[in-house]
Amino acid sequence: MLSNLVLAAAKITLGSMFSLVSIVADGINNVSDCGSGLISLVSFRISEKPADSEHPYGHRRAEHIATLTMGILVLFLAFELVRGSIEKLIGGSVSEVSWAVFLVLGVSIAVKAAMYVCYRREAKKLSSEVLRASAIDSLCDCGATASALIGLLIEQYTSFPADGVAGILVALFIAWQGISILKAAVSQLLGKAPEPALVEAIKGEISAEKRVLGMHDLHVFSYGQNALYATVHIEMDATMSAIEAHAIIDGIEHAVREKLGVSLTAHLDPVDLFDTEALALKEEILSAAEGISKDLELHDFRLVRGKQTKVIFDADVPFSLEKTDGEICAALEEIVEKCGDFLPVVTVERR
Repeated sequence: MLSNLVLAAAKITLGSMFSLVSIVADGINNVSDCGSGLISLVSFRISEKPADSEHPYGHRRAEHIATLTMGILVLFLAFELVRGSIEKLIGGSVSEVSWAVFLVLGVSIAVKAAMYVCYRREAKKLSSEVLRASAIDSLCDCGATASALIGLLIEQYTSFPADGVAGILVALFIAWQGISILKAAVSQLLGKAPEPALVEAIKGEISAEKRVLGMHDLHVFSYGQNALYATVHIEMDATMSAIEAHAIIDGIEHAVREKLGVSLTAHLDPVDLFDTEALALKEEILSAAEGISKDLELHDFRLVRGKQTKVIFDADVPFSLEKTDGEICAALEEIVEKCGDFLPVVTVERR
């Protein structure tokens, strides 16, 4: 924050003295960086607050809100800088430049490059979205300042008002980084899918238990850094006692929490391994359902026998499948009815 304040003061002062809109724009960008640093500090402070009755999952999403605020601030500044640069182009004047301007711009590029390296290292260490956004911001600042420097060099040897063009380029750099920051923050707040590596790690811990027959409906929820929760359905032999099954699931939940830092809640799905009719019918339906999607999966499959046997199951389909849930359900019901005198009870789920 202190470095950004010093850079901003030098650029705005020199830019105003020599009527250099691109330098003033770059200086204002440094002011916004200082504000972003303050927002980051406040968000870290709020994120560390423990959970309470109003926020039982903690306050770690404050970091996403801070990132969103940074993105909005950056876009607003970009708009103002474009407006000022266009005015400079319309005026068409060429500015005289002191060697001090080039010195400040060169120092600025070096300082921002050092900030980028520092922010990126700390972002990886802390897995921080805000620091990652700050690293991107610093890298863009290097490009923006370089654009201003090149624009001034061109202006010194031609009559073209390159300072105004450079100001627009600086603003575009800033707008691009603002949009990138906004997209990342909004994606997290909307509930971004977990990292595939984490999902596979959770599946690996569950599969490590030999008595687990299968799993499905694994959902991972993030409430910010180090605030991860997950739910899953675990299939086990129906002949196993409730006490034994509970002990196994309890052990899996503990292992996932200790090794991966994820609070897992597992639901037991008993599987009747001796119901040969149900097992054969499931395979028959799966084979026929390949026409709907080769990635379709069935789980919680069971027969409830009575005057008319109910065939109850959940169908997992990928989000990429363009058919609606209603169309998929109707197609599966038709397949079940063709297999015999069954009453289908189908639930479609996306993954």
